[in-house]
Amino acid sequence: MSKRTLCITEKLYDYMVDVSLRDSDLLRQLREETAKDEMAQMQISPEQGQFMTLLIHLIKARKTIEIGVYTGYSALCTAMALPDDGKLIACDISKKWTTIAKRYWEKAGVDHKIDLRLAPAVDTLGELLASGQESTFDFIFIDADKTEYNHYYEMGLKLLRTGGLIAVDNVLWDGAVADKSVHDEDTEAIRTFNKKVHADPRVEISLVPIADGLTLARKI
Repeated sequence: MSKRTLCITEKLYDYMVDVSLRDSDLLRQLREETAKDEMAQMQISPEQGQFMTLLIHLIKARKTIEIGVYTGYSALCTAMALPDDGKLIACDISKKWTTIAKRYWEKAGVDHKIDLRLAPAVDTLGELLASGQESTFDFIFIDADKTEYNHYYEMGLKLLRTGGLIAVDNVLWDGAVADKSVHDEDTEAIRTFNKKVHADPRVEISLVPIADGLTLARKI
């Protein structure tokens, strides 16, 4: 028994993945292709993808948003968990990376569920609000530029239904948030965001120490 979260060594991580990860050839292929990219660290871990899939099933999500698509791994996990008439609004600004994503979405047969918006996410979120979609989304995943997390969160809360879930990635930032000697813009932005969500009475929260830290915020 332990009173605190275990330190995950390489050996323990390998064991955890071995006894818990239910993978697919297509997800593996996307991870392998993404690993060749110089920005491959932006991809979520496979166990996080599986965890998000479980969350989407648990809340019976049908209408979702993703902010920060990269090569499409997390969007693929989300779309595969949605019902056939479910919808994912995928926000990104990179045609290069999302071209890879679209190829895998098509291979998986889930491309009809994904509405890719190549534009700044704040613009897309603003358009969704302007079109009367406030309080209609079930699940929102935020994994983009850290200095904009607060904007994404605030706009996301407006779009989210009561009982809906926002998942925010990289909130532990490879440990930098706990290092008082680190003061770069991204680290400070995440620290500020974490403190805000901790004190936000509009949501119930849990910071899950999976991958680089995932904050779950359920709208009350």
